[in-house]
Amino acid sequence: MVTRDDVLKALEGVQDPELGGNVVELGMISHVRVDGSTVDVGLALTVAECPLRNQIEGDTLRRVRAMPGVDDVNLHTTAMTKKQRANLMSVARRKVRENAEPTQVSPITRVIAVSSGKGGVGKSSVSVNLAVALAKEDFKVGLLDADIWGFSTPRMLGADDRLLADDDTRLIHPLEVQGIKLVSTGLIIDSEETALMWRGLMLSKALEQFLQQVSWGALDYLIIDMPPGTGDIQMALTRMLPQAEMIVVTTPQRAAQKVAIRVADMARRSHMPIVGVIENMTGDVFGSGGGAELAEELGVPLMASIPLDSAVVEGGDNGIPVVNQAESGAGQALLQAADKLVTLVPPAELETCTGRIAKLLAALDEGAA
Repeated sequence: MVTRDDVLKALEGVQDPELGGNVVELGMISHVRVDGSTVDVGLALTVAECPLRNQIEGDTLRRVRAMPGVDDVNLHTTAMTKKQRANLMSVARRKVRENAEPTQVSPITRVIAVSSGKGGVGKSSVSVNLAVALAKEDFKVGLLDADIWGFSTPRMLGADDRLLADDDTRLIHPLEVQGIKLVSTGLIIDSEETALMWRGLMLSKALEQFLQQVSWGALDYLIIDMPPGTGDIQMALTRMLPQAEMIVVTTPQRAAQKVAIRVADMARRSHMPIVGVIENMTGDVFGSGGGAELAEELGVPLMASIPLDSAVVEGGDNGIPVVNQAESGAGQALLQAADKLVTLVPPAELETCTGRIAKLLAALDEGAA
């Protein structure tokens, strides 16, 4: 049975994008009440008409609804009192003084982990095409190939340059290709035939380096192509990027569907919301319907059913993502998946209520000095 502490732990993943703190430590959760499988949450915003109200409310609902044992969530949003706002800004200032940002990924960036329970379901193709599709809509997009052993995104994007570091900052610059910022181990080794014989600890350390030592800059979305399964990299991601959310990729057959449930279970145990399910390789060979069944079982939307299409393979081999091929049915389905993603997880607005309050209080402090 879910407890109040469980709910508060899950809500630590809901970030105020500009202040960089979560809604629990910032004092924005006024109450949590649990009655069986129903959870009531009180959310106190800095002002009632905060521009980020929809985003913060949506993130709060997704976090709690993703918890095992929760069937219904009632969210009550109010405006903070002057005292609550003062306490919030006190916490925010202390965080700025004491805590350097742990990664180079801005808290305002929407982080989407594209995951699967096993390999061979087309997860990397989905990641690449989602990233390119979002870039085609003029979003600022990064793509992190966290499938350290099975890196394939450089070939799929026709990228063969190397990653370079800035001599002054010592930060790595992502490779800019097809409108996105790309980082992959395939861009730092001698060739794509090189075998990486790394143990689990080295894999998570590589992910840490990609998040802490890459100059990602301002991004609307960071798409992360995850390795299959539920290992060290998945656990490191939830620790380092608490704002991350997951898309589960599966093929239609029941065997793949049941394996995919495992990665969804890992996400929920780590308080990571599941955005939706994408069914890949739909068609006569693999059948259809498994993605819809998985989505229903998880209580999330089916974002797309991508037909089995040879253009996906050809495009991946030649560095031409299928979303750039107007005649492809798979390309059209992936474009629709990207549109659905933007609807489900909209990009954060840059100018927030809390940011304006911070500037106002800073100005008042300077005036009093």
